[in-house]
Amino acid sequence: MHRRAFFGTVAAALPAWPVSGRTQSSARFGLDYAPHFGMFRHHAGENLIDQLRFMHDEGFRALEDNALPERDVVTQERIGNELSRLGMRMGVFVAHVDWREASFAADAPEVRARILTDMERAVEVAKRVDARWCTVVPGQYDPGVPREYQTATVVDNLERACEICEPAGLTMVLEPLNHWTDHAGVFLTGIPQAFQICRAVGSPSCKILDDLYHQQITEGNLIPNLDKAWDEIAYIQVGDNPGRDEPTTGEINYANVFRHLKAKRYRGIVGMEHGNSQPGKAGERAVIDAYLACDRA
Repeated sequence: MHRRAFFGTVAAALPAWPVSGRTQSSARFGLDYAPHFGMFRHHAGENLIDQLRFMHDEGFRALEDNALPERDVVTQERIGNELSRLGMRMGVFVAHVDWREASFAADAPEVRARILTDMERAVEVAKRVDARWCTVVPGQYDPGVPREYQTATVVDNLERACEICEPAGLTMVLEPLNHWTDHAGVFLTGIPQAFQICRAVGSPSCKILDDLYHQQITEGNLIPNLDKAWDEIAYIQVGDNPGRDEPTTGEINYANVFRHLKAKRYRGIVGMEHGNSQPGKAGERAVIDAYLACDRA
């Protein structure tokens, strides 16, 4: 059977894409915003479960935790149990990243083995917290190899990773990162590039994470790129620029962005992958107030 035809049969058995799935947002927010651990620690304390409960009390119905795979199994299970009890969704955690060398763009058996090991671990982590998405950063760009060859290798490695993720209903979301401010030398930098790769892979387990902070720096044109790549976008993250703090602290008009997502009937998670612009409890309250203001505008 042709790979794309096979994926058509597999897709029917997997969870619906976030753009068409059931919303989990509270009455307080029109979109499902996901804070991360540490964002409200001055209010909730250092205990992760207490932080989860504070998020829920403030109207949030999702969580992000990039470091989840590094936590011990008992902690992962406690987080998963509390998310279930509170009726909250698990957002992304980081399944694979390499800041030093090419990974998905490298055609080497030992690199491929490491990628597949990471994805096998991601499936096990996802089961403990009922996660549906995991972040994949395809590593660095190799200046000694033409980009077209590297792109073909990325597609090949993603296809192999999909064979692990598809049966588990886990979606890798590829995150393009900016190469000007934070991540010089990364292979994946733009939404059109990620769109091309996801279309080539052709799997429901390989989609795009559109982090609007990164894309404002790399390419701008945020709403048009959202629309053009919509069918391949499974997850969205936000943070203002400059500064990578909460909405209203920089140049991005998040009131317009959130209004656009609602108009498109987005029912996925909007990850709050940014810092707090102010310290202490006042800064944490400012984050909540910023989301309320932009969400209601």
